[in-house]
Amino acid sequence: MEENRVMVSSPFELHLVHLDLKGAPPKVSYLAEIFPLFHALGANGILLEYEDMFPYDGELKPLRGNDAYSSSEIKEILKLAKLHELEVVPLVQTFGHMEFVLKHKEFCHLREVAMFPNTVNPHKEESLKLVSAMIEQVLVLHGDLQWFHIGCDEVYYLGEGEESKEWLQQEENTIEKLCLTHMKAVTSHVVSAHPTVKPIVWDDMLRGMSEETLRDSGIAQLAELMIWDYSPDLDVDSKATLIKKYQKCNFSKLWFASAFKGATGVNQSLTLIGHHLKNHQQWLKVAESSPAGIIRGIALTGWQRYDHFSVLCELLPVGIPSLAICLQALKNGGYSEKVKEDVEKSLGISSLEIDTFMSDISGTFPGSEILSLVTQITFYLKSSVDELLENNRYVTGWFSPYHRKRKKIHPIMIHHFQPDALRLLTKWTTVTQELQTAMGKIFFMSATEEWMEENVQPSLQKLQGTVEDLDRAIKALS
Repeated sequence: MEENRVMVSSPFELHLVHLDLKGAPPKVSYLAEIFPLFHALGANGILLEYEDMFPYDGELKPLRGNDAYSSSEIKEILKLAKLHELEVVPLVQTFGHMEFVLKHKEFCHLREVAMFPNTVNPHKEESLKLVSAMIEQVLVLHGDLQWFHIGCDEVYYLGEGEESKEWLQQEENTIEKLCLTHMKAVTSHVVSAHPTVKPIVWDDMLRGMSEETLRDSGIAQLAELMIWDYSPDLDVDSKATLIKKYQKCNFSKLWFASAFKGATGVNQSLTLIGHHLKNHQQWLKVAESSPAGIIRGIALTGWQRYDHFSVLCELLPVGIPSLAICLQALKNGGYSEKVKEDVEKSLGISSLEIDTFMSDISGTFPGSEILSLVTQITFYLKSSVDELLENNRYVTGWFSPYHRKRKKIHPIMIHHFQPDALRLLTKWTTVTQELQTAMGKIFFMSATEEWMEENVQPSLQKLQGTVEDLDRAIKALS
């Protein structure tokens, strides 16, 4: 009975956790560990953004990333989701953010602008064939679906391709019309081939359009909109106005999208919980002011890269405390000390800081070791190495780049910094190895390598180089 009472206080029937697989995709074994946690925290769905992790086949085979899941792994993920009562909503980009497709030589002729791999050319019949084929392959593996997200956010440079420029010279043609025509073609494909599946579309390309344009397009009869805003101070009134507008344009159901990580910096390594909690608190206010029955659910996005070519932002295990706080705040219709205590208990964290980064954090949830080690590295690796190499007067004064190059060292000075350098090197080599091992359990080798190269190697190599140069200089003394 208690359980039901708590769930009622969320204004959303669906809480989807977004898994962005275009960076550091987790192994299926890790999903098996965290799906029960998602469920326990109040999630009842997964927004699965496949990108290049889907086992595309036939002419689409080039789209598969090196670590792509196999068909049997996808079936396993779906089975796990069902087991933990998580509704699966696949997300496949079909307009913008198409880098993972259009970077390949087989498909680069379908770019809107020849130089840029992000947006597909909506004039070419082959473009629609391509995205339809992608959708079909995903749908076939998924069987029973209620929703299918076709992306369509951030369609940059639309209208700037040669064919578009020509098309736009005709008086009645506009970029808005171009955008809506492609969206309608894709949603129509889904709806006609799969009458029981409802397409979802990101709303940003439609926000600025007039009511008349949107209404006349008929897109509202085909798709549900997902309104996204990840800011901690999102404007509740302007969202309410936007919702009214979409309602007038005949959209029967709307979704919201918040963020629990991956929205505060392109190379962010730790998640600031307070930032994301405020975002969810604002969305709760928007929900309160919305007409009854219009909101279908909310997707808590957890971006893993800003786009296909950018670096990794916070790894999934690092963002779990933020996800937990945000889900529980939604589930309870707000945040309280009790929400915080419940989350601490379920994650095995003694005390969570909401508004600052914690320099020392450990827990017992799956992947908590990664959070603990990433925190150590983020807080102390670069600062401790820089302190030694840039602020230690014995290093800067008696073992400068000039000295290092010539293998010159004052024998007395060796004792002043060699022990510190070796101690640091031993410490950070150990931490790095521990993190590599921990990451190896959850991620594929490529993600571990990428994270290490970005976040560990620059400082560690500087330190190693200094120790090696010191050894050479000492040898030159004898």
